[in-house]
Amino acid sequence: MLKKRVIFTLLYNDGSFVLSRNFRLQRVGDIRWLQKNYNFSHISFFIDELIVLDVTRGIKNEELFCEHVRLLTKESFIPIAAGGGIRSLERAKELLHSGADKVVVNTLISESPKVIEEIAIEYGRQCIVASVDVKKINNQFTVWTNNGTIKQMYDLSTWLDNINNLPIGELYLNSMDKDGTGQGYHFDLLDAIPNQFSIPVILAGGAGKHGHLSSGLDDKRVDAVATAHLFNFVGDGLERARNKLLHDNYNLAKWDVNKINEFKERLL
Repeated sequence: MLKKRVIFTLLYNDGSFVLSRNFRLQRVGDIRWLQKNYNFSHISFFIDELIVLDVTRGIKNEELFCEHVRLLTKESFIPIAAGGGIRSLERAKELLHSGADKVVVNTLISESPKVIEEIAIEYGRQCIVASVDVKKINNQFTVWTNNGTIKQMYDLSTWLDNINNLPIGELYLNSMDKDGTGQGYHFDLLDAIPNQFSIPVILAGGAGKHGHLSSGLDDKRVDAVATAHLFNFVGDGLERARNKLLHDNYNLAKWDVNKINEFKERLL
């Protein structure tokens, strides 16, 4: 049986890391603040992957974002996925050459699926994560792109059908209604997944404590759970959450901290 995963998501806006609540952004701190409060050389032992999304609305400083991704990859031994504003194979290359293991695409799904195919040909489908932002309106799940500003004409099930036909490695399914609330995941989103959907699912939006992560992992349709709630998991929050999950026998990877530290020392 494949291991399930716990993923930490960092939201990046115009040079700073931010909190998001229903896609309204609040600045928290710059890269120095992040390094001070989140020692990723240590936190890496308690999460399985890191996702970094540039949610800047307006002109993005792509070079600076790549530099910050590069700094994060130096501190972490776990896989890192990066995205936000990818519109071309060249931009995907820049992020991957900055140390990212995967790229996250969103608006590209509607604007230019051909570019997704180009990335897959160059690097393989396993390195592409499709991010889908969903809002419930009149009891229907609607899909939004461009940082949650443009509503697509297709409902969620049809959108996921389209994604299933693209060379996508994973789906990042994010509830805009639950985003940043810390009230738990929106499990009804999973009911919209087509029966023949073959792509692993990362559930996001709403996690604020250990119990929310465990509830997500309990669902057989979920391969990984994600949280972007910086303050609920500051300090040793992620460490305590993972240790509780392992204590409760969730099927997560177990890292031997001592062996990894010995390996790091040999590389220095």
